[in-house]
Amino acid sequence: MSDNEQLITDDNSYSGSDSESESSLNDSGSYESSFSDCSSDEETESSDDLTQVRNFCELDITNPPSPPPRFPFTANPAVHLNIDLSNGTLQFLDIFFDDNLLEIIVSETNKYADRTIRNSNLRRKSRAKKWEPTTKNEIQVFLALNILQGIVKKPDVEQYWSKRHSTSTPFFTKIMSYRRFHLIHRYLHFSDDTKFDAKTHECPKLQKLWPIIKHLNTRYRETITPERDVTIDESLMLYKGRLHWKQYIPLKRSRFGIKSFILCESKSGYVYQLIIYTGKNTLFDDNYQHLCKSSQVVMTLMQPLLNKGYCLTTDNYYTSPELADILINRRTDIYGTLKLTRKDVPKELQKKKLKLGEICAYQRGKVCLIKWMDKKAVSLLSTIHNPIMIEVPSYKNEVRKKPKVVMEYNNIMGGVDRMDQHLTNYPVTKKRGKKYYKKIFFHLLDVSLWNAFVLYQKHGGKYSHLNFRLDIIDRLIERHGTVNEKKGRPGILPNPLRLTERHFLEVIGPSDKKLRPTRQCFVCCSKRNDFGKRVRKETRYFCPDCDVGLCLSPCFKIYHTKAEF
Repeated sequence: MSDNEQLITDDNSYSGSDSESESSLNDSGSYESSFSDCSSDEETESSDDLTQVRNFCELDITNPPSPPPRFPFTANPAVHLNIDLSNGTLQFLDIFFDDNLLEIIVSETNKYADRTIRNSNLRRKSRAKKWEPTTKNEIQVFLALNILQGIVKKPDVEQYWSKRHSTSTPFFTKIMSYRRFHLIHRYLHFSDDTKFDAKTHECPKLQKLWPIIKHLNTRYRETITPERDVTIDESLMLYKGRLHWKQYIPLKRSRFGIKSFILCESKSGYVYQLIIYTGKNTLFDDNYQHLCKSSQVVMTLMQPLLNKGYCLTTDNYYTSPELADILINRRTDIYGTLKLTRKDVPKELQKKKLKLGEICAYQRGKVCLIKWMDKKAVSLLSTIHNPIMIEVPSYKNEVRKKPKVVMEYNNIMGGVDRMDQHLTNYPVTKKRGKKYYKKIFFHLLDVSLWNAFVLYQKHGGKYSHLNFRLDIIDRLIERHGTVNEKKGRPGILPNPLRLTERHFLEVIGPSDKKLRPTRQCFVCCSKRNDFGKRVRKETRYFCPDCDVGLCLSPCFKIYHTKAEF
């Protein structure tokens, strides 16, 4: 007997595997009787037909059975960290880019730079000869500048250090010289190539980035227990260089690039785990090698969440009756769009001709297959829905009927797309770049920033995604930035450094138009009144170093001692 046949056998005895589910089934008479009738009908059919339909029976749409009960949800959704929002935004990124990860980057970058320079025949005036070992502080400033480049977009990296008045951005020059930035980017490395053995490495094609991927996946999982509804979908990172496992997906925004499979929390879009696709050698759990590739993706990503009553939403690349049977045996529900050419889908459902708005359904145990005719046929599989129709308003103020499973699928299946939309607004990854592993690293930095933002929102943070990133940049510069010293000229302190330097309050001097001019207090104006409008308060005082207006008390102290107010 094959593995698939064994799974179906287990599914037929599903209701006896869980006392809560069994009682729910028995309480619904129509649901129970519907399946008992189907069972008796199947006994009279030929063995060929029985194999063909795999015990699926057509439902009476005019009197549909009750929806199959969900598995009891036994997980406890929570963020497993004690975080004080008043400590600022940077603590959320530090969860993922912690000291251990930074130590890997610093160590491997320095070793790679030394090895490359030592083995290269450099010119006498080569920039590489000016290389000095980098540090954790410098790497964090380097990351801050890369994040800022995703917000302040320019056609070329050199333009950020341009002295042309019409396009200059002097902030970059104040923080780090272009030569130093270029050298760090050139030698940026994440693994020891000298110790690599393709025969023993668990993922040879990603060996240059494997320590980073393993660390971040672990931190993503350990930080949060997701809510009940989770989603699996693929994401495509733009990459047009030479790479034999590069993908072409015409429906994605990037079209060409490196594909990754992502499991995320449906409501927030938090990335719980990801797998980077590297062709036929993509790393999946060995326990699921007998399954098709799409099912291997699902089971590998869902492994930490199985047997806890989670509900998974997928698209038609993953959804199949076979996968549903496997998940049911692991006390996990699933629903999503379905290809009717999948194995075990009844031929009658494939051939069924429907008119606009009509619906039909087949069911076996908890697995319900639904086909609905909209502008074109829509097919879905669900272990928690029945083929019930609900009324929904249309854009013409007309009431239309849609299957409930379609409405819930449209509302839930969007976590990965939501993340992709936010990442394309302020991408850290550059369009130009030949080294694929560096592109993947900066993409993972983007994903970590997104996860940090989701955690920030879960703790009541009010910043938008843009302002969150800007504040992360400021905090990185404040904590790790140093004077950019140049020979023969004094260095310039990065601005702002409002939490780390000495500051003095001064009275705003008279101007040509006003004898006693005022400015808006930065702290007061950052607040809102009971009606949601910004508070406006004028003051005679300001901090000349930060160049902001501040009330004498307590705003001056608040601004220079608190990260958020």
